[in-house]
Amino acid sequence: MAACAVAAKPLQVYILVGQSNMEGHARVETIDYIGEDPATAPLLKRMLGPDGKPAAAKNVWISYHTGIGDKNGEGFGPLTTGYGSRQDPAKDGGKIGPEYTFGLAMERAGAGPVLLIKAAWGGKSLNYDFRSPGAGSYPRTKTDLEKDKHPLADAGHYYRLMMAHAKQVLANPGRVCPAYDPKEGYELAGFVWFQGFNDMVDGNFYPKQPKGQAGKRFTAYSDLLAALIRDVRKDLGAPKLPFVIGVMGVGGKDPGSEDNLAFREAMAAPADLPEFKGNVTAVRTAPFWDEKLGAIQDKKEKVRQMAFELKNKGKRSANADGKMTDAQQKAYLKDYEAKLITPEEAATLKRGASNAGYHYLGCAKTFALMGEAFAEASLRMRAAQK
Repeated sequence: MAACAVAAKPLQVYILVGQSNMEGHARVETIDYIGEDPATAPLLKRMLGPDGKPAAAKNVWISYHTGIGDKNGEGFGPLTTGYGSRQDPAKDGGKIGPEYTFGLAMERAGAGPVLLIKAAWGGKSLNYDFRSPGAGSYPRTKTDLEKDKHPLADAGHYYRLMMAHAKQVLANPGRVCPAYDPKEGYELAGFVWFQGFNDMVDGNFYPKQPKGQAGKRFTAYSDLLAALIRDVRKDLGAPKLPFVIGVMGVGGKDPGSEDNLAFREAMAAPADLPEFKGNVTAVRTAPFWDEKLGAIQDKKEKVRQMAFELKNKGKRSANADGKMTDAQQKAYLKDYEAKLITPEEAATLKRGASNAGYHYLGCAKTFALMGEAFAEASLRMRAAQK
């Protein structure tokens, strides 16, 4: 009955694409941490069902294309947790990405049944892996040629995979979404792009610049992203498709890197182009970084670095002379960590984080905030167009 009741409106289709942070590495166990902050406690309530557990959407379905290496595949069904990063595309990975709260927000908006088409793979660049046709041929660098890397035939492989999957799902939406009514059809309602880390750390394609000139380093990324937006719209036959750019924000307000800050600006830049006014929105994700967890994680990194120094007889470490036994190193490290990280901090990190910094600490609070922000930006553009 529920599916029949909502089928009076066209199916709203949103496409979510990117690399590992679009996959999502926040373990479900970190969701409760959202409620510990009064500012985000209401967010947690929106995510929970009557039984107090993370809700399953009643009016949102998802098709998720992902994989490792050549083992790509699809997982699909009603939107629930577990559609974050997956080892097996068809099996619940125990994680969430931005898709979860994005879908729940769209359900609350009540515009009709919703279908999310998600395509994401870890460790993929825009300059090569997602390179779209309008960007032109990949310019192999001297290093590429010397090391026989980045063959031209594979450039844009993941753009083509993403587009092929989207078109396959759209050819028969009812396969994934039982609420789909062929008489009502579907509307391409939005596209979300959330990627960037591999480009930011790519010194091959984006050579390092002199100190103070980092802003010049990533101008090519802005051009590539603008080309991607044009190509997505052309290939999907949707010239004004609302497009959200999730601007990378790992490290939060103080990422400690001039290049990191410069890259954020390069990501956001296409939204300011006249041709994209009102139909492309850059959503900055740095404000959603959990500063408290980040500070504790920085201390954990100091412990990791100390372990490395002890093992490798660092000149400034307590084991510079190499006389410490493994047991002594272990004891020294335990004492060092105890002085640096309180039991309360350790417990907080365990509750709220489940992955590395480049994955936003695997913090469900962060991914949930991002998902809602992406949805709000999409809905604003849709409303303006209508």
